[in-house]
Amino acid sequence: MLILRGAPALSAFRHGKLLEQLSQKAPAVTGVYAEFAHFAEVTGELGEAQQGVLARLLKYGPSVPVQEPSGRLFLVLPRLGTISPWASKATDIARNCGLGEIQRLERGIAYYVQGELSDADAALVAQALHDRMTQRVVSRLEDAASLFSHAEPKPLSAVDVLGGGRAALEAANASLGLALADDEIDYLVSAFQGLGRNPHDIELMMFAQANSEHCRHKIFNASWDIDGQAQEKSLFGMIKNTYQLHSEGVLSAYKDNASVIVGHTAGRFYPEP
Repeated sequence: MLILRGAPALSAFRHGKLLEQLSQKAPAVTGVYAEFAHFAEVTGELGEAQQGVLARLLKYGPSVPVQEPSGRLFLVLPRLGTISPWASKATDIARNCGLGEIQRLERGIAYYVQGELSDADAALVAQALHDRMTQRVVSRLEDAASLFSHAEPKPLSAVDVLGGGRAALEAANASLGLALADDEIDYLVSAFQGLGRNPHDIELMMFAQANSEHCRHKIFNASWDIDGQAQEKSLFGMIKNTYQLHSEGVLSAYKDNASVIVGHTAGRFYPEP
């Protein structure tokens, strides 16, 4: 893995705002400096010319002075097992520029926080610096190597619902992170007992995904009360109400997560063959 230092990540305004937020959470914080950190998974050594190309590709960011890092490092990286949108685009660009040895480029932000921080302070700072749904925090640049770990596919496994009943599915729900509701667990237990076979882990994963709030909008489309009074519209209905009241200029809305509005006549570029 190559570790490539990047440019400062914060404009003067964002730096001031972040320092204020961190100081409120942990008064021991006296300063902060942030810069991009790039990590490359490569299949071979890059030549001098290739290193120059890569350095130019990774030269971006706010026009603020570069500092020599000091303080406690909080390196914010994408979560393990994910590939960031930045990485997908950057890797394609690198390969299109002749850097075929690069398997994948990833990016993090290295925050250097000054001050006498206790472990409790450090935990508060880390919490403020990252989104735990999509990111994680490590304390060394070398720890970014875990981004490029390669795991072998696991074999198919079954959950013993026939032998263990509901308890077996509850344990699988927790270990696989399926977030199944109680009624969904009851439904699956009944369904597979009726089929006379145990469910496979991939079947449960697909059921959880297809039946999730993301796909079904079960909560957003549900009926609900406020102070005991039934509401005329669901949460989703309230959002769509704007379109129902003011649909002029909208050709399509709420169709497959997309919408189409009326445009205007414009010129179009046609290259000469």
